[in-house]
Amino acid sequence: RRHNRAIALRFRIINTRSIDDFEKLDLRVAKIVKAEKHPKADKLLVLQLKLGSDRRQIVSGIAKDFSCEELVGKKIVIIANLKPVKLRGVESNGMLLASDDAEGMGLVTVDVLDGSLVR
Repeated sequence: RRHNRAIALRFRIINTRSIDDFEKLDLRVAKIVKAEKHPKADKLLVLQLKLGSDRRQIVSGIAKDFSCEELVGKKIVIIANLKPVKLRGVESNGMLLASDDAEGMGLVTVDVLDGSLVR
């Protein structure tokens, strides 16, 4: 019963935002061309991405749920206009979209050209 309540709370929308807030996000399709374990963190993976003619790197805490090999070739959705940050010494230029539940994590994947704008 506690588990069901925790899941219900988890799916409850906490804070609502206006459409103006959503429009500030630059959501793009990115193809994962390389994935490797972070040299200083077991939970992090370093992903090399292709967004049309642009290339970028992001660091994500998905190592528990995905192997590097299964990620290569996937087309994911990322937030492309975040300020770069260093995670355990490795620069990250964006954030991938994912969801999780009691069974694990899933990536938001699409079947369109990399670099495409998500609306």
